[in-house]
Amino acid sequence: MPLSDYIVTIGLEIHCQIKTQSKMFCSCKAGAGDEPNTNICPVCMGLPGALPVLNKYAIERTVLTGLMLGCHSPEISKWDRKSYFYPDMPKNYQTTQLDLPLCIGGGIPLYPWCYPSDIVKKGLPELRTAKLDHIHLEEDAGKLTHFSGYSLIDYNRAGTPLMEIVTAPDMHTPEEAYACLKSLQQIVIYGGVSDADMEKGQMRCDVNVSIRPKGQEELGERIEMKNINSTGAVRRALEYEIRRQCKDLDRGITQVQSTRRWDDERGESILMRTKENAHDYRYFTCPDLVPIHTASTVEAMRKIVPELPLEKQHRFVHEFGLSDYDANVLVSDVKLARYFEEAASDPKLGKKVANWVINTILGILNEKGMTPDECPVQPQAITGLITIIEDGTVSNNQAKEVFTLLWDQPELSPAEAAKKLGFEKADTSFLDAIVEEVVAANPEKVAEIVGGNDKLLNWLTGQVMKAAKGKANPKIVTEALRGKLGLS
Repeated sequence: MPLSDYIVTIGLEIHCQIKTQSKMFCSCKAGAGDEPNTNICPVCMGLPGALPVLNKYAIERTVLTGLMLGCHSPEISKWDRKSYFYPDMPKNYQTTQLDLPLCIGGGIPLYPWCYPSDIVKKGLPELRTAKLDHIHLEEDAGKLTHFSGYSLIDYNRAGTPLMEIVTAPDMHTPEEAYACLKSLQQIVIYGGVSDADMEKGQMRCDVNVSIRPKGQEELGERIEMKNINSTGAVRRALEYEIRRQCKDLDRGITQVQSTRRWDDERGESILMRTKENAHDYRYFTCPDLVPIHTASTVEAMRKIVPELPLEKQHRFVHEFGLSDYDANVLVSDVKLARYFEEAASDPKLGKKVANWVINTILGILNEKGMTPDECPVQPQAITGLITIIEDGTVSNNQAKEVFTLLWDQPELSPAEAAKKLGFEKADTSFLDAIVEEVVAANPEKVAEIVGGNDKLLNWLTGQVMKAAKGKANPKIVTEALRGKLGLS
């Protein structure tokens, strides 16, 4: 049967490291980049007699994430042990949460601009929300690096605070899963909860997918693919797995609940194990940690919930008069949005500032691999640059030269940079005679302009510019023509 005869159901289990100074249950330094196995202690190594202590900040940031995603918290949340043996988990169990997690319900909005570019080019999808089951807090495992014939392990990551954000089986296409991950990345970054860099392992994803024929109410058998580390890989893995399951079902091969590994280089999933359920992990309540009352934490975090990307997008459109496209681009990066807002201190300049940020600055930053907060040209300089364009000191093309100088010498003001390049506000008295000649030579065009055909004013400006041999500023020319024709 064709794919259209099947119903695809997708759920995600997203692991997101919380940006903290210390680990979840001890005072060891959290984060990556240090010498392997240097940020460890008896607690995170699970040595006998070592007792854990809760990281309050990690609990608060998990609750904040839940509030940003519309979750509620149970009155009491508790900790559990998930038992399993694997080299990356030195204690042979993971301290996690099972039946009373910190956050329950809610949903992840699938921002239209977060879909893959090939989908966005066809038109922005409608906004919808993928339902969440829960968010629980746990400790991360160590990091294994595999080589031919042996493996190395770094326990520095073991014990790092890790949120597991579990969606309901509520998505139906690889593109929705892609948008879900991208949207969540933006939300946790806006909240300062995590940097969510998938290349650095700060966010990872397990993908669950099942297929069933149309008309069948019961979900198909759940197939899980573990530890996928990029949004693109999630999309590719789902596309492959959906095709594989459909082909099996077409041939009468029943699917068995299983866990598979996604090999992005080979472009295929590989069976790891079958029939894995919660009881296999022998969960039980952690005897070393007391349950926590959540009410005071929820109220404290509610006060610091930030303006989220969709809210900011709407505000940019209405406050600064931006197009949906420009607002989408700006809010997709919280640092870019912040840069824009500082530059557009006067909302009336919003569109012009957005043009500079999106069409000039963003391209250079991407080319140089820099972030907006690393841009040497400060936001206030963009405001100043637009000012000297508006007052006729420089033309748009000359402003680009000024910007280039400001990039190399950011200590200069735009006016100083313009003067250094020899761009000064021109004496426009020489234009009067040229404007007079051009107006006299084109009576029919002038009559149409005076009659309301504003588009011809650009043509007339071009004639003056040609006669001035490029020495005039187009904005000043247009103003002079308007004055001459009594239009200003």
